[in-house]
Amino acid sequence: MSETIPITVRPMRSGEFATMRALSIAAFEDDAQIGEVLDLLHESWAWEDGLSFVAESAGELVGQVLYSHAMLDAPKRTVDVLVLGPIGVRPDLQRRGVGSKLVTASLAALQDRDEPLVFLEGHPSYYPRFGFQLGVDLGFTAPSVRIPREAFMVYPLPAHEPWMTGALVYPDAFWRADAVGLRK
Repeated sequence: MSETIPITVRPMRSGEFATMRALSIAAFEDDAQIGEVLDLLHESWAWEDGLSFVAESAGELVGQVLYSHAMLDAPKRTVDVLVLGPIGVRPDLQRRGVGSKLVTASLAALQDRDEPLVFLEGHPSYYPRFGFQLGVDLGFTAPSVRIPREAFMVYPLPAHEPWMTGALVYPDAFWRADAVGLRK
């Protein structure tokens, strides 16, 4: 990892969506699907302004992480949960600690919320350092068979109770953009 840079992590301001969107697309090597997912989430029930966080350095946005609402189909009832993704860092600043700071600071900001869990599809060697655990080991079912077992992870928040297990149901925006699991 190269030298870290000083950043501030904060909630995204309403006028910053276009900048955050462009940054996210660039972070994923100009993958237009990321823009489509962000647009669909931004227009959906799953979006909440306070759940989009940005990293700022020297007055510029250099990274972002988004949490959106999803549902857990638990035995007692459905439960409102969060999904982390996408997360992106400006290409020239990747591997300099920006993503780690985004995840750490944003998870800290979620500690007092009512949602009990954060799910993600992510790299199995990266996210456990933040407290993410394999979802299947804790009684959760991924929303698609195309999500590798080791990539389906969950982070329990303080509101989590032991009965809250079951199947994660992604918001329709992920399905409409065909951004679930791996395609061959």
